[in-house]
Amino acid sequence: MQRVRFRDPAGSVRTGEWTDDGISFGGETFDPATVDVLPPCEPSKIVCVGLNYEKHAEESGMDIPERPLLFLKPPNALAAHGDTVTLPAGKQRVDYEAELGVVIGEQCRNVEPDDAMDVIAGFTCLNDISNRDDQEVEQNWIRGKAFDNSAPLGPVVSTPDEVPADARIELRVNGETRQDSSRADFIFTIPELVAEITSYMTLEPGDVISTGTPEGVGPLSDGDRVEVDIEGIRTLEHTVRAD
Repeated sequence: MQRVRFRDPAGSVRTGEWTDDGISFGGETFDPATVDVLPPCEPSKIVCVGLNYEKHAEESGMDIPERPLLFLKPPNALAAHGDTVTLPAGKQRVDYEAELGVVIGEQCRNVEPDDAMDVIAGFTCLNDISNRDDQEVEQNWIRGKAFDNSAPLGPVVSTPDEVPADARIELRVNGETRQDSSRADFIFTIPELVAEITSYMTLEPGDVISTGTPEGVGPLSDGDRVEVDIEGIRTLEHTVRAD
């Protein structure tokens, strides 16, 4: 099942199912082009994982971490499928980063790896847009990672059975493939990430773990159209504009 949050033509926010026939809710089927698709969940926080692919660590000139590298994006970072994201002004380089998002289904703390899938509602697409100018000169990455609309998310939450263990993760800019990898290439698996994160903090329903980006990261420019395409999840699309 692929769950989607949307605003219907009357302005009401609904949660429905996105099928090949359209978006279904309450006995009605809506053409996706006639509704506003919203972020598919409402996280209190997005917990992001750095350097979770060996080849991305290599292209970044970084050592493979001994434990997951973690940072946060707050709710203001959210953007939706179809949005236009305004890039931070005056920056030399702002990058795309395609990532698989893990959506938490229930409040949880101190989850064992073997129990991790029990607390997961499903998976979604995320673009961890990154302001490299500031990220490279600060330690907490607030300016680099937490700016407004730096986490386009969606368009759906697919239940875990929909997304293969070796799901392909691809990012395209203006139709050209820039990133192409697989969930199977993670350094730290999803159960390991859930266990590590919940040993430090409580995760709430709707929170997202963004599992890291593969190699091929690169800069965004004014007018670019970005697609994050993950097997088993519908394609997240958005555009960017330079301020």
